[in-house]
Amino acid sequence: MIYEANNEVRKKLVPMFENIDSTIVLSYLHGHMGTAWVDNLENPTVAQITVGIFVFYAGDPNTQEAEKLLYNLPEFTLAIVDSEEWKNRIETVHNGAVEKFKRYRFEKDPEHLNRTHLHNIMSSLPEDYEIKKVDNNIANLPSFHELSEDFVSQFDSIDDFVNRGVGYAILHEGQVVCAATSFSIYDDGIEIEIATHPQFRRKGLATITASALILYCLDRGLYPSWDAANSESVELAKKLGYIFKESYDTYFIDNIK
Repeated sequence: MIYEANNEVRKKLVPMFENIDSTIVLSYLHGHMGTAWVDNLENPTVAQITVGIFVFYAGDPNTQEAEKLLYNLPEFTLAIVDSEEWKNRIETVHNGAVEKFKRYRFEKDPEHLNRTHLHNIMSSLPEDYEIKKVDNNIANLPSFHELSEDFVSQFDSIDDFVNRGVGYAILHEGQVVCAATSFSIYDDGIEIEIATHPQFRRKGLATITASALILYCLDRGLYPSWDAANSESVELAKKLGYIFKESYDTYFIDNIK
């Protein structure tokens, strides 16, 4: 049997996931969003944390309950683990429906993010574009959601996002063409989600929007965490001042095959 964790169980999971370097995990462990499942409510030995399509595993991968947790997935999953044993178990259980690829971590040090540099980036906003903090009006624009469903998807509603999250958007002729938001939140910061309309790329808009969001966080003592899914995101992070730490294995699991 597997069981959904409550707040008391959540506290017991903190040491189990301490080796996974992800602020998305912290979003759950700090009680802000996501769910978790365990094999035992009193003394969990294997656990799963899910925040959106991100799923993390820790504990003993060789139990029957671990296999049940490996099937307890969203339709599309990005699974992240911290041991070769877990990787082998994922590849065995989901043989034929799993694809391994690399994501990229950065050092989480606010001293790497230079405010003067970020302000200089923001000053390069092209004419006929405007940058605004995302409010209820922007958050309800179809053009905002068309860029990325994940701008607000981890929040209970748009109002919840406006109240607990944060975002900046660049508008052109009244339409959102680029935005950066808090994909998830944790006690000490956010995980950044960013997207640009295909017709408006290579204008520096993503760098400008991200700079605004990063400055907002730094001004409030929050850390704007960046985790890259591809080389373009890596290069963008470096332009902003982030220092590359390492690549790591991620598993895309198609749970509807």
